[in-house]
Amino acid sequence: MKPPRRIAHLDMDAFYASVELLRYPQLRGRAVVVGGRRAQAPQRLPDGSLRFARLADYVGRGVVTTSTYEARALGVFSAMGMMKAARLAPDAVLLPADFDAYRHYSRMFKAAVATIAPSIENRGIDEIYIDLTNIDDDSLSLARRIKAAVRDATGLSCSIAVAPNKLLAKIGSELDKPDGLTLLDLADVATRIWPLPAGRINGIGPKSAERLAALGLATVGDIARADPAMLREHFGHSYATWLADVAHGRDERPVVTHSEPKSISRETTFERDLHAQRDREELSGVFTALCERVAEDLSRKGYRGRTIGIKLRYADFSTVTRDLTLPAAIDDAAAIRRAAGACLRRVGLEQRLRLLGVRVGGLEAATGVPDASGYQVELPLQVTS
Repeated sequence: MKPPRRIAHLDMDAFYASVELLRYPQLRGRAVVVGGRRAQAPQRLPDGSLRFARLADYVGRGVVTTSTYEARALGVFSAMGMMKAARLAPDAVLLPADFDAYRHYSRMFKAAVATIAPSIENRGIDEIYIDLTNIDDDSLSLARRIKAAVRDATGLSCSIAVAPNKLLAKIGSELDKPDGLTLLDLADVATRIWPLPAGRINGIGPKSAERLAALGLATVGDIARADPAMLREHFGHSYATWLADVAHGRDERPVVTHSEPKSISRETTFERDLHAQRDREELSGVFTALCERVAEDLSRKGYRGRTIGIKLRYADFSTVTRDLTLPAAIDDAAAIRRAAGACLRRVGLEQRLRLLGVRVGGLEAATGVPDASGYQVELPLQVTS
């Protein structure tokens, strides 16, 4: 007889901020916001102590990357404008983001989990699904072992939920944060899931939640009790069927342990808006570095790509993308830069830029020698206004 599915969702607690607290343990218990520029890095004083930047002193248009739970209690959350956050928590400590460190700890916690349960679906830098179905031991003991392994490997806490499917595991991992351990079964749906706001279900975005609320369906339970015909009338057959399924805790999606990437990209947001002409040298250097890092990523992962694209975000936050498809797949930094430069020629560069990105898609395994004989794009970067 096939054993019942046991799927866990593990979510690191305030991951970026928690990594920073490992580096600066003196900030534990304080409101800390991550998302500043390098200029906000702590300054070493003559007596050896550190002087930390205050959120109140921030001036600019950046957004919060993450915050500690103490800052969240003051209303500061990720993606909030930094100036608004400063009004809510002026005395919060402000730190610059260090994504190299976050990726390092991400690899560490995932490796620790893999020693206990190797069937893992990677969902990003700070969360994974884990298939526990065929592992001996009860769910509670397994969850405790996984949490302990993560803490021993990284010094960080995580929240984990074990449930019959990915849907319930994902919701469950948020129920008892931080450092939570939650066990859910289908019998718990009515008591633990139905009282939640509809937007807590991954896949019901803000606009859908507004439409549901306008129909009097504010909670998951409201959706579960709704007339299926009414749901079909307002949302169509496919989405209405999905709404009914998730409201009752039904989800048959497997844990996907391996998937081929569709593209590989790198992008950077500038500390100040750059002008295509006056800051040409700086932009050119950043552009080259992005192409080199994409090429390194391709080489490390064993791919080449045929579609090369760029992404620009202007000072007014409008975003444009351009791409071109080559006759042969490439993985060489210089070739990527030439193709990306050709894309760059097709966009307006009168406005100041706040973000630049390079992407390689149309991926294929990098086996053998690519036939690039048809690739004739020889366009160096020319950034002109």
